[in-house]
Amino acid sequence: MNDAAADTPGPPPPTPWERRRPSRPRLTPARTPLSRERIVDAAFDVLDRQGLDGLSMRQVASGLDVTVSALYAHVSSKDDLLQLMYNRLFEGVEMPEPDPGRWQQQLRDYARSGRRRLLAHRDMARISMAHVPFTAELLPQVESFLGILRTAGLPDRIAAEAGDLISTYIDSFVMGETMWQGRADRDEHGASADAGPDWSEIAEEMRTYFASLPERDFPHLRALAGLMVTESADERFDIGLEIILRGLASYLPDARTGTAPDDGEPPRVG
Repeated sequence: MNDAAADTPGPPPPTPWERRRPSRPRLTPARTPLSRERIVDAAFDVLDRQGLDGLSMRQVASGLDVTVSALYAHVSSKDDLLQLMYNRLFEGVEMPEPDPGRWQQQLRDYARSGRRRLLAHRDMARISMAHVPFTAELLPQVESFLGILRTAGLPDRIAAEAGDLISTYIDSFVMGETMWQGRADRDEHGASADAGPDWSEIAEEMRTYFASLPERDFPHLRALAGLMVTESADERFDIGLEIILRGLASYLPDARTGTAPDDGEPPRVG
């Protein structure tokens, strides 16, 4: 220490009034109150990152920086949380007024939008398959859906079964396509050596194999080799849906007279 530094005066002692003043409190950011909505949002974050098998109450609590016990003040169990996630799937969905002249097109629109909602979140189709829509929140949706079928003129027995049939078709189709997409994603990122080739490679191998079969023994597989396995999920979904809708149309009273039951534009095939 040099002489100049030694001659520098130190800081003055605190004044009496400063000594009496309480220290300024340390401010902490206000915590956003926990709610069902925030818990469901966090659950979707976990679902999209880790899939349904990785979704746990502990993971959801960790994402919210709370204890697991704090979640149970808003949801009763993991299954209750899954039901809330399923209900969220239908928020904002507006059902059309039943129109007997456009019932098939209304069902096409419903099925396509349902598929898009399931594809928006990883493994959402698995959650949908495990839950039924007969909750207080979703009964208006079910009522409107059945209204489209009955207003079209379908017999009650057929209308009652058609709702479950269409919902199961949407869920199972999306489950299949997301499983293959997940496998392709793992292949692309090299997650595992035994994941196998992606869907486009498998599809091409299947087409080539079917086309190479002896025509005498497998004439139909050979003839349909290029059509049975396609890479367009949109096209396959629409064709499957069309098969269902045309089957339902055969139950209409005017189907026996040959009258076209609907003016909706069917998907292009072939």
